[in-house]
Amino acid sequence: MTKISYTTQSPEETIALAETIGAKLRAGDVIAYQGDLGAGKTTFTRGLAKGMGLSDLVTSPTFALVHTYGTEEKMLCHFDMYRIESEEELETTGFYDYPMDECVFAVEWSENIASALPERTIRITMEYLGDTARKITIEGDERFADSGT
Repeated sequence: MTKISYTTQSPEETIALAETIGAKLRAGDVIAYQGDLGAGKTTFTRGLAKGMGLSDLVTSPTFALVHTYGTEEKMLCHFDMYRIESEEELETTGFYDYPMDECVFAVEWSENIASALPERTIRITMEYLGDTARKITIEGDERFADSGT
């Protein structure tokens, strides 16, 4: 399994890194985020969407649980599982109604639904290094090994 870390110094650098990664994503990819509240997961997702060629305004799905961006031809499903505590609760969110094989999933608070994620999940851990600096570690796919900013 490939594991690589990058350091970004600003939200703009985080978006640029994610844009590079987003350009390499394909339908069926699942991104599982881990990181503290405010670590930059939604900012990173903005970059993914941009890299995928999507022009939608990406916002946090905290209260909606999911936001979808794009069209059936190229879609990003952005989930927030912060409040989900069990497999039973996950079923009530409609998570399984979204076409995992037809779009890219980006899942915030993925540790809360780890057992529901496929084995091929790409894991992205975001850590604070300072006010705007972040260490971003990507595990699970060699496609992103040369994505540095």
